[in-house]
Amino acid sequence: MPSPASTPTQVLGYSAKTNFSAGSPESKDSMPEFSMSNCRFFTYEELYQITNGFSSQNLLGEGGFGSVYKGCLADGREVAVKKLKDGGGQGEREFHAEVDIISRVHHRHLVSLVGYCISDDQRLLVYDFVPNDTLHYHLHGRGVPVLEWPARVKIAAGSARGIAYLHEDCQPRIIHRDIKSSNILLDNNFEALVADFGLARLAMDACTHVTTRVMGTFGYLAPEYASSGKLTERSDVFSFGVVLLELITGRKPVDASKPLGDESLVELGHCSRRRLRPATPGSWWTPGLTRTTTKSRCSV
Repeated sequence: MPSPASTPTQVLGYSAKTNFSAGSPESKDSMPEFSMSNCRFFTYEELYQITNGFSSQNLLGEGGFGSVYKGCLADGREVAVKKLKDGGGQGEREFHAEVDIISRVHHRHLVSLVGYCISDDQRLLVYDFVPNDTLHYHLHGRGVPVLEWPARVKIAAGSARGIAYLHEDCQPRIIHRDIKSSNILLDNNFEALVADFGLARLAMDACTHVTTRVMGTFGYLAPEYASSGKLTERSDVFSFGVVLLELITGRKPVDASKPLGDESLVELGHCSRRRLRPATPGSWWTPGLTRTTTKSRCSV
């Protein structure tokens, strides 16, 4: 398991400082201050039209936040339109947080915000469409082919780069607060893009932590954040460590179908670290992974 002081790229053995400096191909030359001019304003009618009236045929997914629909702009660009549930202050806060934070950043491993819509009680966000679903789908979906080891390493490395950019290159630093496999989107080459900044918070350099109401997803929450509400970049690192365990084992963070005491993936990781030799992790690999996986690959 990663130590509390680890960064996402240290977990994978990378040196993040050499990869994501300002002006690198993966980042903008400088981090812009938030401005609505950084993204396009859409009318509700435009978004209604490009999603075929928010039809069920265009529905990509739905959850507590609302629903996501596929659309196509006039220039042929495919987009994903997130239609937030109307009513309630939480959705309004998440909308403004996401527009504020995601319009500050641009990185190849972060999903890009194209624009937004404010119309009466309606709040919508428009993103670039990422065609290959989520990491959660590829790990846990029924009938989905088993991800081979090189793809898993590629996804882990890309996600780590995106998270490290938020923590190390953005000013002020950004804490995502909801790192999980369903918030990691995949393109057709299995490049990872971190998504969903509705719970994200800015961390000023003068502060060692942000005190906030505990939000996130059960099974991914860092214990110190869950117990105290003190949020730091390490909270994201812990959540990313859970994603790595998902990639290795193919298990969900919490699996109620498992025997009592064996439901938690994090506890499995703790027990395996104490019980297994470093060179013998095979007993908790994802079933179906080819046995051509080498010890050197496992060490990543």
